[in-house]
Amino acid sequence: MPARPPDGAVTTTTEAAVAGRRVRQPRARPWTRLGLRARVTATFALGALLLSLIMGGVAYFTTRHYLVSERQNASQHQAYVNAKLVRTDLANHATVAHTRTEVEGLLGNADSGTASFSVLKLKGTWFARTSLVGHDALPVSMRELVGSGIPATESFALRFSGDPALAVGVPIPAVGADYFEVFDVNDLDNTLRILALALFAGGLITTVLGAVVGRWAASRSLRPLTGVSRAAVAIAGGQLDTRLVATTADPDLTGLTSSFNLMVDQLQERIQREARFTSDVSHELRSPLTTLAASLEVLEARGGELSPTARHALELLGADLRRFQRMVGDLLEISRSDTGSADVFLEEVSAGELVRRSVDANVRALPGGVGPPTVTIDPAVGDAWLNIDKRRFERVMANLLENAALYGGGATEVRAEPGPERDDGRATIRVSVRDHGTGVAPTERAKVFERFYRGHASGQRGAGTGTGLGLALVAEHVRLNGGTVWADEADGGGARFTVELPVEDDAGWS
Repeated sequence: MPARPPDGAVTTTTEAAVAGRRVRQPRARPWTRLGLRARVTATFALGALLLSLIMGGVAYFTTRHYLVSERQNASQHQAYVNAKLVRTDLANHATVAHTRTEVEGLLGNADSGTASFSVLKLKGTWFARTSLVGHDALPVSMRELVGSGIPATESFALRFSGDPALAVGVPIPAVGADYFEVFDVNDLDNTLRILALALFAGGLITTVLGAVVGRWAASRSLRPLTGVSRAAVAIAGGQLDTRLVATTADPDLTGLTSSFNLMVDQLQERIQREARFTSDVSHELRSPLTTLAASLEVLEARGGELSPTARHALELLGADLRRFQRMVGDLLEISRSDTGSADVFLEEVSAGELVRRSVDANVRALPGGVGPPTVTIDPAVGDAWLNIDKRRFERVMANLLENAALYGGGATEVRAEPGPERDDGRATIRVSVRDHGTGVAPTERAKVFERFYRGHASGQRGAGTGTGLGLALVAEHVRLNGGTVWADEADGGGARFTVELPVEDDAGWS
């Protein structure tokens, strides 16, 4: 029969599986690691790039097809006209033996200039106006095709320059000749190259503009979420009266605004209801506790008449009753802070003198066997003045010293020294309480200031004498005095709790 879990423990199949093996979390894809604003910007930029590629490609290939077709048609027309002229001249002098000079002169008359070059194959002999463009410059396949009596047009690159060229071949069977005309199309190639560069530059500009528009659209779309984020941060910081401003300009945001404000209203109402409940319960407990405390004093005054067993039971009752009274007092203090009714009485006091007196006043209340700590006051702190609630600061020191006595074997040193300058330019002092215990684990250094949290100390020595509210009250008192508090590890081991408080502007230290 499987063992039954202890009362209050809840065990699920998932938790059991996690306890038996390590669950691997799914890796986030690179795209999801980007922020929403970056993803929107990238989407706009990629969309603009894709659109530019499509439109640029369509424009380029359409224009290229049109220009190439026009050039081929014009070249073919010119080649056929020149072939007709050559055939006429050769037919008129068919009985005359043509010399190379005469034939080349005839080809020169047919050429339109440097843009075209004529090549003629007459009865097996090749003639050309220039040696740069001869029969060997023509593609072999084209020569064979025209030689078989089929006209041909082909694009190729000139051997001597590598420039693009277009050749048109026309067979002239009436005179036993094949006429070829080679056209220089470098100007067309340059035109297409410039067109491609222009389209590329336009696509690049369009992509950049798309990214700019995407960034603007993302910022404008996320602006309401920025307001929601700020409001959430303010609410998390305790400003429960924070609300989003309702607007009718954007109907899509009306539902978000109303839902968020409704959520905060319900949250504030619940917190206030719980705070009132805690306050009411604490108040109701004070009267019977007062009666019990008075009865306990009477019994303690007659303790000599009781048996040893009864006296021991009376001592236990007294310890628990005083602990209960302390807890009720702490709950009342916290409830007043939660409801915003905490009273803060600020007065200017010497920082060094305040620290020294607070330690001296609370040393006597420490548990037996715990010696007084060493008090170290930096000379600069002795000249500083604080605008502070003395009662709350003394309570902070009392709780820190008591915490060190219960969980750290007692405080070893209380040090007051200058702190760093704040962002607003105000100087600070730091008051730290160190002990020689085992310290506070890094994972618990923020949680120890939560209410009723005692962490691993709950099962250690002295854990039964603490309420779990002492450090929570420390954090609240420090906050009401405009300071901060944190826990870390002291030099040489042990825990160190540090309180940082702002100094008056006229402190005058360096």
